[in-house]
Amino acid sequence: MASVLDPRLHTDTEIASQWRLMWWSFRRHTLAMVGLVIVLLLYLIGIFAEFVAPFDPQSASAKHVYHPPQMIHFIDSTDDGWRIKPWVQAYTLERDKFTLQTTFKPDEGKRIYLSFFGKGTPYKLLGLIPAERRLLVPDEPNERFFLFGADRLGRDMLSRTVFGTRVSMSIGLVGVTLSLLLGVLLGGISGYYGGAVDMVIQRVVEFVLSLPTIPIWLALTASLPASWPPLTRYFAITLILSLVGWTELARVVRGRFLALRSEDFVVAARLDGCSEKRVIFRHMLPSLMSHVIASVTLAIPVMILAETSLSFLGLGLLPPTISWGVLLKEAQNIRSIAQAPWLFVPGAFVLVAVLALNFLGDGLRDAADPYAQERG
Repeated sequence: MASVLDPRLHTDTEIASQWRLMWWSFRRHTLAMVGLVIVLLLYLIGIFAEFVAPFDPQSASAKHVYHPPQMIHFIDSTDDGWRIKPWVQAYTLERDKFTLQTTFKPDEGKRIYLSFFGKGTPYKLLGLIPAERRLLVPDEPNERFFLFGADRLGRDMLSRTVFGTRVSMSIGLVGVTLSLLLGVLLGGISGYYGGAVDMVIQRVVEFVLSLPTIPIWLALTASLPASWPPLTRYFAITLILSLVGWTELARVVRGRFLALRSEDFVVAARLDGCSEKRVIFRHMLPSLMSHVIASVTLAIPVMILAETSLSFLGLGLLPPTISWGVLLKEAQNIRSIAQAPWLFVPGAFVLVAVLALNFLGDGLRDAADPYAQERG
């Protein structure tokens, strides 16, 4: 007679690991998969920003102030036929004789040809590796093109948005990492030990939750010295966002620990002589890690929106640091709305990133309990 432990007597669902069940459930969530692809793409853009950006984001050009966006074409027609060659229509600057207002007009007789993986302005990838190759550059070194338009100083908005992706996406990731450490540590201690320790930690959590978030962010960031270098200010903003955002995760972890500490496998581990450290990190934490991951994924958009809001109000990151919020601050005037609406492009990136992260978080949350879905 076959043994009851024979894997052939069990379905794949019954013998699969928790992580595999979570993945099977997650990949059935179409929006979550789309969100995952978009989030990975945004982080790749941020990591390789120097390669993706066609120009130095701080490179200004007086003759290209508020240059409109140019559409890229991939088919080039010539007298001999056609060929596959990316190009954009050149523009010329004209000034009205009476109002002196400058406008850009398409120059029908001139095209700016582009090349993929061509040599551009030298840079250091991640500040370490010298390189010259860029994703897309003009064939003529003295030419410039603006797929996302240019700002008030003639700087390429595409390059600046790409570099803003690095800062805005990383500040959410770093901030959530710090919140994760605080939330898991304090929530775990509160839920595992209970008693007076639990009471003290929960009163601290309730005090932080009772504080109005936006005024606290504004007060703390306004107190930062404007003379601090950009890197120092970046870490200070990240720390402020983390100190305010750890409480929700701490409550989730506390509730899970309270439920788990009376489970049979935890009681058995204690009776077997396992240390408290081993019981927590080897037995309890892995059981709620999927829920923690889902909570963290849903917390990243909050961090991104917080940084964007603070920088937009002039109380977060400041130039020359480039983030989506800093770029949106450039659009705080009537001229931008009326004549240069492309300055709102970073806002579209914020929208896409937040939606993608929320889709991803929803998928992870739904997949966190795959056994329940299988029973359903």
